[in-house]
Amino acid sequence: QVQLVESGGGLVQPGGSLRLSCAASGFTLDYYPIGWFRQAPGKEREGVSCISNSDGSTYYADSVKGRFTISRDNAKNTVYLQMNGLKPEDTAVYYCAADLGRIFTTVQAMCIMGSRFFGSWGQGTQVTVSS
Repeated sequence: QVQLVESGGGLVQPGGSLRLSCAASGFTLDYYPIGWFRQAPGKEREGVSCISNSDGSTYYADSVKGRFTISRDNAKNTVYLQMNGLKPEDTAVYYCAADLGRIFTTVQAMCIMGSRFFGSWGQGTQVTVSS
């Protein structure tokens, strides 16, 4: 019933750009904070960027700040992650997740700690940055 589907990943050269999409079904994204997370092989899943459902406040990990932009399109029930100036270290599987339980009081907390609380993840979308 509740589903989030990521798309938009692919192979790109360093310095290139990609736009990831997170399409929701079974619920309305407007009502929940949404976040992008990523996981590289052998590493823990980490929060990349999160956006509030209320005031639109955002959070970005230091590693992507200034290069990535998260946004909502409520009409399409979709959240996007625009990624510019991609680096090889950005290579990972990217996932989106919603705080359906509203357990985090800030988007910063969701991004920093959310990967430890969310037990269900989709297939994600692979981003590979290589020359």
